[in-house]
Amino acid sequence: MLTKDLAICIRAVDFSETSQIVTFFTKATGKISAIAKGSKRRKSAFDGPIEMLCHGRIVFSDSKREKLATLTEFESAGGGPGLTLLRNDLFTLNCCLFAAELLNHLTHEHDAHPGLFDSFLQFLHNAQDTENKSEMLALLILFQLALLSEVGLQPILSYCANCKTRYAIRDTRDEGRGRRDKIRDTRDDVYFSSLANGLICKDCEPAFQDKIRLSKDAAACLTNLKLLAESPQNTLNEIEKLLTYHFTELTAHRPKMAKYILQT
Repeated sequence: MLTKDLAICIRAVDFSETSQIVTFFTKATGKISAIAKGSKRRKSAFDGPIEMLCHGRIVFSDSKREKLATLTEFESAGGGPGLTLLRNDLFTLNCCLFAAELLNHLTHEHDAHPGLFDSFLQFLHNAQDTENKSEMLALLILFQLALLSEVGLQPILSYCANCKTRYAIRDTRDEGRGRRDKIRDTRDDVYFSSLANGLICKDCEPAFQDKIRLSKDAAACLTNLKLLAESPQNTLNEIEKLLTYHFTELTAHRPKMAKYILQT
């Protein structure tokens, strides 16, 4: 049976001198793995090898008796992200590849998440317009949290995951100097526990040996995600390091692309 769908390539490996095994995250079908026969030939039905992060319309033949689907058509969307990001910014490309890796590990075959598909595609398009590493890192953090939410693993960030105590953020404005300064603070020390799947307060942290203490700025950002856009890179790096640790715990292995994100 032939199936048509919108798809983003999240993994591509060589199968032979002329063919590839590709993993697509599709809008209506979910994640699928398919063999693209002859895709590496100069003249093929796919106009050349299928690149990571490219997106478009696909047609594939799928059978429950076969582990791999067979890709029969791929029509790339014009102006799509693809590996052309490499020519603009290596850090941006690495962030997108990191997001694709996480998407691949946290979703299951034929488990459709149309909202997550739209979020990932929008993330890729937004990445092309970022102007600096801080902006790109904020986008990555937001997508990672959206991914966790979509697959049912949304961390608890507005109150203590153990005792339900809510966090308060102080927001003051310095009108006397003609500018507005946001002072982000929390009532007490805040920690994150992967085991608790969220933030925990100082009264509960002794019960969680895996906890990580957060700076006040990082805690404020996690309890109010709107602050991410204004945060310095050192705060964003702290949050990304935390999320990478959390993904490592969830998937039982450290994401391969993490080292290219956290080294900056």
